[in-house]
Amino acid sequence: MTATTADVWLPFPAEEIDGLPDGPNYLFWNGGPDFPADPADCAYYVVPYMQGPEVAQGPLASMTSVQVVQTLSAGIDHVEPGLPLLPAGVRLCNAKGVHEASTAELTLALILASLRGIPGFVHGQDREEWRSGFYPALADKSVLIVGYGSIGSAIEDRLAPFECARVARVARSARTTARGPVHTLDDLPALLPEADVVILSTPLNPSTQGLVGADFLAAMPDGALLVNVARGGVVDTKALLTELESGRLRAALDVTDPEPLPQGHPLWHAPNVLITPHVGGSTSAFEPRAKRLLAAQLTRFAAGEQVHNVVRTTG
Repeated sequence: MTATTADVWLPFPAEEIDGLPDGPNYLFWNGGPDFPADPADCAYYVVPYMQGPEVAQGPLASMTSVQVVQTLSAGIDHVEPGLPLLPAGVRLCNAKGVHEASTAELTLALILASLRGIPGFVHGQDREEWRSGFYPALADKSVLIVGYGSIGSAIEDRLAPFECARVARVARSARTTARGPVHTLDDLPALLPEADVVILSTPLNPSTQGLVGADFLAAMPDGALLVNVARGGVVDTKALLTELESGRLRAALDVTDPEPLPQGHPLWHAPNVLITPHVGGSTSAFEPRAKRLLAAQLTRFAAGEQVHNVVRTTG
């Protein structure tokens, strides 16, 4: 099987994607109960977006000829447990470049809504109550971004006009950027006490699972805001609930653990929390960017060139 004649599974109809190369056999599958063809013949598998781990990993055990698994998310945690089912040498690619704008937009929306008391104003409007007063501003706040990849950088792009006192950055590896230094996770104990707003935009992996636990939260100053646009598992929900219920911290969460958050869970009604249902990347900006990524990746694949955004190779 060559790249130019291989089966390619797409979560969009091929005719809706401009710029796909001729040659591959494009098949539409967006997580339905029936596969579009024998998974053993699939060479390039584009994982259906936001369909959950069961769908994402469903065909992997039978994909004996697959060469590339392409997610349409920045994170790969929904696919990663199925990687041992694949043959050696399969490249796993993420969707770097697709979600930065949307996720950064939502991050700023969560920060501003939480600081400026927007949820309370909405409740006040429902009750015809005029809730005037003074509220915190983002201006003059110290912000810490934990997870300074392409999404973290995009968030800082949008923070720039808001006159923050400073922005500190944390990633897996220390480095220097045009905006300033990037610290490592080991520096968090020194950085957290100075952060009025802590933004989580890190991948979920063994080093970040439960990263935001009781000690992390205790190091944040009174009244600080935790914003999670990463994955719910980065935060210890029980520890966060303790801080919220005491009134010491606030939170704005696009992701939760568990997720979806079940009815009756105490996080729904904890004080000082704003919850959105994992919609950081689910905007009108997603589909055109995702389709451009797929056209570019498959053009490289069909030409025998190296695909981009490779985050893991099975072995």
